[in-house]
Amino acid sequence: MNFSRYIAQRLSLHSANSFQNIIVRLGITTLALSLAVIIVASAIIKGFKAEISDKVFGFWGHIHITSPSMNSMFEAKPISLNQDFYPSLDTIGKLAIRDDQDRITGYTQGGVQGIYPYVLIAGIMEAKTSFEGLILKGVDSTYNWQKMQSFLVEGDLSFMNDSLENRKILISRTTADRMEIGIGDRIIMHFVKNNQGIRRAFTVGGIYNTGLEEYDQQMAFIHLKVAQELLGWQSDQVSGFEVFLDHIDDIDYFDNYIYIDVLPTELYSESLRDKFSNIFDWLELQDTNEYVILILLLTVAVINMISIVLIMILERTSMIGILKAMGSRDWQTRNIFIYHTAKLILWGMAVGNFLGLSICLIQQKFKLIRLNEADYYISYAPVHLDFRLLLFVNLLFFLVTVLSLLIPTYYISKLSPVKSIRFN
Repeated sequence: MNFSRYIAQRLSLHSANSFQNIIVRLGITTLALSLAVIIVASAIIKGFKAEISDKVFGFWGHIHITSPSMNSMFEAKPISLNQDFYPSLDTIGKLAIRDDQDRITGYTQGGVQGIYPYVLIAGIMEAKTSFEGLILKGVDSTYNWQKMQSFLVEGDLSFMNDSLENRKILISRTTADRMEIGIGDRIIMHFVKNNQGIRRAFTVGGIYNTGLEEYDQQMAFIHLKVAQELLGWQSDQVSGFEVFLDHIDDIDYFDNYIYIDVLPTELYSESLRDKFSNIFDWLELQDTNEYVILILLLTVAVINMISIVLIMILERTSMIGILKAMGSRDWQTRNIFIYHTAKLILWGMAVGNFLGLSICLIQQKFKLIRLNEADYYISYAPVHLDFRLLLFVNLLFFLVTVLSLLIPTYYISKLSPVKSIRFN
């Protein structure tokens, strides 16, 4: 057996020196807590980004196809519904990813899930004695209602049938609370058509809540045919198309592919990341928070382990002197403490993993950590466990803390055997 490992296996955590015992245990506890906090923080940040992205994309789709002459996404400028890519675009599967030399370097993680036409129209809602500006989004029964169903808090979506007689409206909980209206209540919408004001009555058929206050307070849904009639458009005229993808990470590839290879020159595509860059820039900042937490807690762990090793060296200075006098080389003696402390690190990491994963699983199931939905767009702290990231964090944590042991163990090479044996 390796000499250093043999001696390290016989070093006991228990020591006659109670102070050293306390310091070692405190250091290992701090190491375990540091790793647990890193795991929980990473899982919450990943979950937060995934949940918010899923809400935005579920509400708007991943890519919009519109007229390039539109000055804003809410401008009423029609394009033709009769396009070569509609509805066949949803048959596109995985795309080949090519480099600058046109060589295939991989494939996208998914394909196109669906493509849906929509019409946007601005208006003013009148309910009782209150008025509220709204953007009405007209969609039909083919729309991706599965995602919208998860946002529904009252009523149902059965009223979204393909009928021009349909005069029901789906509003947000924010709007309903502010206007003091509910399911079955009658509201009046005011629009401008051909420079003249018009009024249309609607009945509240459903109430939704995404938690995205910025959009909930201004968006409502009506049927596509009703929106076309309000604008005086033909049945083959729409504001644009929403494209839903199988995987969020494929947005840039499909946005470029659709714009360059699919669309005619009179149409334009834009990803939601570009259209709502403020939200996604804010989400990207969460990565910075994750890195800061990782660096700070790794620093705490390193300082703790250096302190532990220095205390162990001071306690066993006489043993070090005896080993040196018997012919042990400096690197062999240093390895004794590195091997022994590495075992303590692994033990602390095991506790940290157990604690961190337990907190994550409990939060996943019971959602004990609550958030202010108006500020964070979600009512609880979401958790997303990425086991590849978990493995990477553990490897990084172990390597950094073990390599840091080279700093205090260097002190061993400076010890004189004679003085060390006399040390008490």
